[in-house]
Amino acid sequence: MQKGHLNVSLDQDLIEFARSYAQYQRITVSEIFSQFILNLKRVKENEPTEIILADPDFHESLLNTISKVRSGAVKWHTYEEVFGEHPIQ
Repeated sequence: MQKGHLNVSLDQDLIEFARSYAQYQRITVSEIFSQFILNLKRVKENEPTEIILADPDFHESLLNTISKVRSGAVKWHTYEEVFGEHPIQ
């Protein structure tokens, strides 16, 4: 399958986490995004048994977060509430 490019803007702390996680798992950041999107696609197509995320903790955390969002149990916070001052001021 032919590959393309996708530009994604993320907070710097998420970029650093993604790079660190990828290095620890010996995969690329691109593979993290590919696995996440593939998981969403398979869940949407009702094929959750085909989940291929490499890290079971990541998979469990993802499903737990999705469940909390769907149930309304998530309290949303602003960037400043979570990280302090916004880095671009």
